[in-house]
Amino acid sequence: MIEKHTVWLSPQAHEHLQHELATLRRLTTSTTGDEDTDENAAAVQAARRSRIQQIHDLLMNAVVGEDPPNDGIAEPGMVVTVRYDDTGETDTFLLGVRGAEYGELDVYSVQSPLGAAIVGARPGHQCSYTTPNGKTMIVTMLRAVPHGIHSLTG
Repeated sequence: MIEKHTVWLSPQAHEHLQHELATLRRLTTSTTGDEDTDENAAAVQAARRSRIQQIHDLLMNAVVGEDPPNDGIAEPGMVVTVRYDDTGETDTFLLGVRGAEYGELDVYSVQSPLGAAIVGARPGHQCSYTTPNGKTMIVTMLRAVPHGIHSLTG
């Protein structure tokens, strides 16, 4: 059974992905038959087709520009600020889709270790996750606001 995941996209990210999709489709259909014999060209075309499918799947499951409720809960579409408890440093990022444009904000997907740990957290909630190198990190969720509100307050 295929599980459908709704993703949040800003209008700008949606437009960026639409443009990238159109460009990739144009590049994929504009190849000549001679390129099919070139192994590198075939690999490039396969990568393009894979990215086309990835973008298509994102766009099919996208909620565009509808900010989540301003309830302080970390979820897709929220700009989240966390404190790394071992250092006291803070980080602000968007819970969103990697590979789309969101300006200067770092983006963590809900499938990333930090994103998965922080989803559903409220201000003051401590979360832990394991980094790819095996280190356990503890963060405290400080703030979560919808992307649209964050964009206005910059």
